[in-house]
Amino acid sequence: MTLINDEEFSDLYVTPQKEAFIWSKKTAYGLQPVVFDDYSEFIEEVENRYEGQPSYLVVYNGYNYRVERTVSLYGVQYCIRKMPLSVPDFNTLGFPPVIAKHLCSLGRSSGLLLVSGATGSGKSTTMASLLKTFLTTEGGYAFTIENPIEMPLDGIYRCPSGDFGLCKQTSAPGGMWAEGLKAALRSAPRYILLGEIRTPEVACLALQAAMSGHLIFSTIHANSVPDAVNSLVKYAASGGVSEDMAYELVSGSLLGCIHQILVGVPKMLKVSSLFTNPDVTKPDQVRGIIKSGKLNFATVMEAQNIKMLNGKPLFTEI
Repeated sequence: MTLINDEEFSDLYVTPQKEAFIWSKKTAYGLQPVVFDDYSEFIEEVENRYEGQPSYLVVYNGYNYRVERTVSLYGVQYCIRKMPLSVPDFNTLGFPPVIAKHLCSLGRSSGLLLVSGATGSGKSTTMASLLKTFLTTEGGYAFTIENPIEMPLDGIYRCPSGDFGLCKQTSAPGGMWAEGLKAALRSAPRYILLGEIRTPEVACLALQAAMSGHLIFSTIHANSVPDAVNSLVKYAASGGVSEDMAYELVSGSLLGCIHQILVGVPKMLKVSSLFTNPDVTKPDQVRGIIKSGKLNFATVMEAQNIKMLNGKPLFTEI
């Protein structure tokens, strides 16, 4: 008997005719049809859980599934992502050790950690895994705003010091991300995980929260690190502030930006990165570039990568 929870896959594609497909693992993108013995029961649950929002969560026999419902020419279709039962350890994700080491050193910093990439590139897993690392090493209170809730982060974490971390996961109320972020800020969290920056208002609120002592995690759809930073600036500039002020906000709040893609068969993580000095009172080349409005990061990204590969800290203040 083949049950859906027992099959290894990331995404399940369901056609309007209820045919199901998963990645074939033979080529980078090829699909293959799949049949499960409990497929009818599962699809019935997916259909019954729909309440008007195109993105929603389905809990099926203990597993979380993130559902994206769309209407095509021939009817309703679904892209369904199976979420892991537990958040993976950060050191198992495939990040280059030098980048992973720097990211894990930022638990006591404040600012915005931005993860960019295409849909299905593992952005949510990266955010959740890094937040789990900070909760288990530094402790503190974390608040997430997601739509829908994905990785199982909610709960209490015990640190080696004997301190505790606490995470509370929430959904954006009525799909209103800005309201969710305002509620999070009223809860006085140390960390805020914001599922995605997708509107000017949310971008401005996230940047302001990052500048006021919080450590903010979020994702953005972009093709590269410069594209991600540029998109963040454009969102902020559309939120009621001048373009010069948008560059100022981003330069003052950005702690780091990761761009990730999955390549090859089997799929491997490929990462590029850009970091700023966590101490905003110190001179910093990246912040200067952002303030100038000329987002040419190629040279500084290469220099940071070489420095990390040679085992040198990016910023001596960390």
